[in-house]
Amino acid sequence: MNNSGTFTKLRSLSLLRQLSNCSDSTCLQALSNSVCWSIYLEQGKITYATHSVEPFDRLERHLRRLGHQIPLLTSEVRVQVRLMFEPDSHTQLIKDDSNSKSHPPEYQAISWLVSQQHLHSTQAAVLIQELVKEVIESFLLIKEGTYELTEPIDRMPRICRLDVEKILERCQIRLENWQAFIPQISSPYQRPYLLMNSKIEEEDLPKLQPDLIDWMKGFSLCHLATILNQDEIQLARNLYPYILKGAILLHEPDPPYDQLPKIFEAQCLERATPTFLAKLITDIADTKQELNTTLNSYPDISQENIAPVPQLPQISEPPKENFQEPTTSNNINLASQRVTAATVTVKKVHKIVSVDDSPTILKEISYFLENENFSVVTINDPVKAVLSIIRHKPDLILLDLNMLGIDGYELCRIIRNNLIFQKTPIIFVTGNKGIVDKVKAKFVGASGYLTKPFTRAELLKIIFMHLT
Repeated sequence: MNNSGTFTKLRSLSLLRQLSNCSDSTCLQALSNSVCWSIYLEQGKITYATHSVEPFDRLERHLRRLGHQIPLLTSEVRVQVRLMFEPDSHTQLIKDDSNSKSHPPEYQAISWLVSQQHLHSTQAAVLIQELVKEVIESFLLIKEGTYELTEPIDRMPRICRLDVEKILERCQIRLENWQAFIPQISSPYQRPYLLMNSKIEEEDLPKLQPDLIDWMKGFSLCHLATILNQDEIQLARNLYPYILKGAILLHEPDPPYDQLPKIFEAQCLERATPTFLAKLITDIADTKQELNTTLNSYPDISQENIAPVPQLPQISEPPKENFQEPTTSNNINLASQRVTAATVTVKKVHKIVSVDDSPTILKEISYFLENENFSVVTINDPVKAVLSIIRHKPDLILLDLNMLGIDGYELCRIIRNNLIFQKTPIIFVTGNKGIVDKVKAKFVGASGYLTKPFTRAELLKIIFMHLT
């Protein structure tokens, strides 16, 4: 097999199948539309897969789902993982050859979670299986690009090995299910908005879950599904009739998710005949129903899909004492919660306080959040910030680090000393990117770190982490 070359949509599938017959360890790296996919294989089995578009956001979503069943996997643990392992720039992972050959940072984070006993190795295997399926699903949609086979550096222990054909089968079923929504839905990262106007009759409005109404402004289908602990396809299926009626509008994905390949391309649909479309819908209706019900929890590990590996050695810190095996708690079931058209305008508004001595930054934050379900209070005098924060009692605080009069570290320490705000998320907004700054931020009680300059998507992402 060639070690490099170009491929088409069909070639991406063929490449994986060829590699599943190889006995060597290798890393398949593919590049298309500025997105880099890395698929790690050992003796024909997949040990991990990732791509360069927000890998820690992807990890965060799957950890949150798993967290419904694992009490030890708290939000504090997830924040600690990002502070410890998330690089400042994901583009460096593509440019640095030495990094590209080693296991990616989010894989190291998963290994650390196992070594610290926040995750059992079996639970980590399920987590990796779901991450791999999401990455391979997008990989199969690539129309053209380049690939290279490299030899991975064994720096991290293996958690599991996944059967290639089983993963491909699952991904193809999901893609067939997604195609049932064409042309209205072209990406799981499209953002639904509830449209309220006089032309929509009450009986045409969806019976939506209250939490879905709260967050259906700015968050993608993928992120909304995580908030509701649902499968993305099931959520799309629930919303699809009302997208057709015009009660819900879909906006295109925010950067960088717009770089990922779409489920279909508009120009391809324009060339399709009515007969072709009718046959496509019929074929999709006849496909397997494996994912036609809500997946409120992660699937059990199948021995024919995941090959077990020995228990991981400890990493960096000694194991905690009195470790309890996580027990499965009741999954969140929001399906029974309904809201009628008469109550659809009642929304929970989250209050956010932003402290910064730069009017430009305050204006930018207000602009990014003005059409969302947030009430933003801006404070440009850090000396008076504490009294204002006590008065407003926000759900989340955005705090600049470098301010005149008092710096963000000291202000954070003062806020945390107040019993009211010991659990309130405090996010540092700063241009500092050093590891020392992140360690100091954690020491004074910061919940997260937003680096300037930031995009609207990055701001919403960190709010998603802490308010949902």
